[in-house]
Amino acid sequence: MADSVTSDDQKFCFKEVLDAFRLCLSENKEVYMEHYVAGWRGLVKFLNTLGSVFGFISKDAVGKVQILVSLLKGEDGSHYSTIQSMVKYELENQLVDLTKAGAHPTSGCRTLLRLHRALRWLELFLDSLRTCSEDSKTSVLCADAYNKSLSKFHPWVVRKAAGMAFCLLPGRQAFFDVMNVGTTEQVVAMLGEAIPLISEVYQITEDLYAQHNILDIP
Repeated sequence: MADSVTSDDQKFCFKEVLDAFRLCLSENKEVYMEHYVAGWRGLVKFLNTLGSVFGFISKDAVGKVQILVSLLKGEDGSHYSTIQSMVKYELENQLVDLTKAGAHPTSGCRTLLRLHRALRWLELFLDSLRTCSEDSKTSVLCADAYNKSLSKFHPWVVRKAAGMAFCLLPGRQAFFDVMNVGTTEQVVAMLGEAIPLISEVYQITEDLYAQHNILDIP
């Protein structure tokens, strides 16, 4: 599975991410797990095209995606067709460690929460890439997005390593090149389509987790 997530980087096109998140929501605004996972596969490919700089996030994301796929394909897979059905099923059957780490370290709710937090960082970072000037420092943009999202969930040593890694980031054009979309204008336009979709999926998930008081499960 990990290989399928991270191979063929040269063939990656950011349209994969756009298409997956475009399919994520049902008419009733439920989030389809299959397409959420597909969106993350695309995001992991994107991160890996930039080398090892984002390894501390992409490797963890690959592991989380594997867990969700296993649940989706498992004997109880019908309960994991949407994020909403997953939350309902796991909470009703006490499959989530709510207050301290225990018997369910790989519950769907806990696993997806980690991806959810990272999705916010990517949403903020991609939006800053879309709107910044050509000579903006991507290291500053990335650190700013990280500090507004993921950093509060990481221990000091991880935050320190992340800050050092961000200093190695290439310029804005390098990010646009690996997206394989076309001209700068075409990349900006595609990000303009993708980011609102990612943001909506993020917010629906955030509201769902808040409603059930599971935003801080260990």
